[in-house]
Amino acid sequence: MAQWDRLRQLPAGYTQQLHELYDRDALPMDVRHYLSAWIEKQEWQRAARDHDLAMVLFQVLLENLDIQHSRFIQEESFLMQHNIRRYKQNFQRYLDDPCALASTILWFLEKEKEILQSFDLAEQVVKQDLERRMAGLKNEVQVQIKLFYVIMLCFTVEGYYSSAIIFVLCVFWGGSTLSDLNKLLDRIDDLINILVEKELVDWQRRQQKACIGAPDSVCLDQLEKWFTCAALCLIQVREFLSKLEELVGKVSYDNDPIKGQNPILQRKAETLLKDLLKRSFVVETQPSMPQGKGPLVLRTNVQFSVKTRLLVKFPELNHSMKVNVSMHREAPQIKGYRRFNVFGTKTKALNMAESQNGGMVADFRHLISLSVTEELHTINFDTVFELKGLSVELQASSLPVVIISNSSQQQSAWASVLWFSMLSQDTKDVMFFANTPAAPWPKFGEMLSWQFLSATKRGLNDAQLEMIAHKLFGKQQNYDSCKVAWSKFSKENAPETFWVWFDGILTMVKTYLEDQWREGLIVGFVTKGKEKSLLKKKRRGTFLLRFSESVIGGITFSWVEYTMTGEPHVNTVQPFTKVDLTQIPLHEIIRNFQILETENIPENPLLYLYPDIPRDEAFGKYYSEKTGGKGTKYFLQMLLTCHKDSAIHCVYCLSYNGTQETQNLCEVTVREKYVNIFGKETHPKSQFTYFVLQ
Repeated sequence: MAQWDRLRQLPAGYTQQLHELYDRDALPMDVRHYLSAWIEKQEWQRAARDHDLAMVLFQVLLENLDIQHSRFIQEESFLMQHNIRRYKQNFQRYLDDPCALASTILWFLEKEKEILQSFDLAEQVVKQDLERRMAGLKNEVQVQIKLFYVIMLCFTVEGYYSSAIIFVLCVFWGGSTLSDLNKLLDRIDDLINILVEKELVDWQRRQQKACIGAPDSVCLDQLEKWFTCAALCLIQVREFLSKLEELVGKVSYDNDPIKGQNPILQRKAETLLKDLLKRSFVVETQPSMPQGKGPLVLRTNVQFSVKTRLLVKFPELNHSMKVNVSMHREAPQIKGYRRFNVFGTKTKALNMAESQNGGMVADFRHLISLSVTEELHTINFDTVFELKGLSVELQASSLPVVIISNSSQQQSAWASVLWFSMLSQDTKDVMFFANTPAAPWPKFGEMLSWQFLSATKRGLNDAQLEMIAHKLFGKQQNYDSCKVAWSKFSKENAPETFWVWFDGILTMVKTYLEDQWREGLIVGFVTKGKEKSLLKKKRRGTFLLRFSESVIGGITFSWVEYTMTGEPHVNTVQPFTKVDLTQIPLHEIIRNFQILETENIPENPLLYLYPDIPRDEAFGKYYSEKTGGKGTKYFLQMLLTCHKDSAIHCVYCLSYNGTQETQNLCEVTVREKYVNIFGKETHPKSQFTYFVLQ
């Protein structure tokens, strides 16, 4: 995760340190925020010593501020226009000493790292303190047990000790032992509270977010270690108290505190142990289909898998605890709520063989479940913990799942999973959609970024998220207080909801453009107006790639040209969809794209990928080797003098040999498409031509 993104997610105390750090003019927080990705990629340490590099970075910084200023002009953000202009003027003082600017930015980045390190250290201290307390607890239990066995040894060699000495020893030792044990159980209670109410809850929330793409760790090994240690201590205390009860039967006296208090301590120890065990049974891997869109969406009559885990790891219980799976243990009693059965292997033993790290798991891999997308269901698991006379029934439930009946419902079902996992803190609330809450923009934007991050290993930056916010809410000075309604996200009567649009882009990128997206070659989420403002300041032939706002799963490119009078003009082609990209990769279209008119020499207008990368340098490694002969593909394109919706419509067809017949066939196809788009029967012949994709 980027350094600035980590800083923004810190708790309040640390964000206050961040505000105090940027409470000065040397590097305004606005500049740090809007240029965060660029700032973190530069070699400021080297620039602080290298005047030439420092000057280059200084000039690029000013250019980036110009870009931001143009953006705020386009968005009519008067205040930010003023601020950015003022920041740029202030930076001019570094013109004669750009190394000083590099040193300043480097200093701020180092101070940011110190804030992050202090947070990481505090988190580490908490974990180390828990480890220390666990170790101390374990040691104290062992001390008490050893003392007890010393007393018991006295009885086995009574000939060497007088009964009076043994009696006195028991009286004094017994009184202190009860007090120590009570304190020990209180300490165990405190630790269990931390484990159950904080550490486990934190893990459950991380798992819930990870289900919808968050890059959170969901490893259970450390929790298992702590749960096992606490359970082992309680079992030993329980056995100790039982032995103590036997001792009372041999040596006792009037008003013996052990006789009265031992049962109380036994009940206390057993209650703590049962509470710990009941919370130790969890669903480690949430239900998912092998080829589903994501976890928690299941389809009837299609196999799914799910894995449970017992965080109390006792090897002697390997293969002895049976886990049963069912549905609707706590189903709402309302009319119309559907119920499903689970088929397949519904009983499995907890074992250490199916876990890579030796945990006690039951891995169900071939379960089958016998509108739809807003109805939540849970899968339930039951088992019994039996050890040394203790028997405890354990239960665990999956996060709510959505069950669909055909694959066409996957998209809307996943939307329901995203909404629930993003907003609900109650993992058993199957009636969540009876009164669906709205999503605050910060949470919503983060969730959208997770979708790209999990699918392509690259999330959305602030500029891309701001474009999406603009699409949803219109122009706002700040979007943090805005909220997205569920009906706006996935339930509008229009067939093309926000989620359908966004998911169409995500699917297209994942399928055809993952590498290019991961490398940052695609601007993607940018409005038409912002696109024009970015390109009009660039040299001729600069182009960028953006996602279509009107065509589902479409991507287009625009480039800037200059008229004879020097006026910039931005051209845009019709969006390419999966129909196009399955036949020709986008990088090949960009490589061979040509504007062809009668009596003009064909040329590719796409020269520099925004902001200023030569086309072949950006896409060269994706180009396929040139081929000829029968492998030649013809990409017939029509250049229209009358643009529709300010876009050049690339109407084309493909051919796989160079015969005149197939060329004519392509032209006929294009003519038909022309009529479909513009409703005209005739058009100038000069508008037709073709070029060869080698």
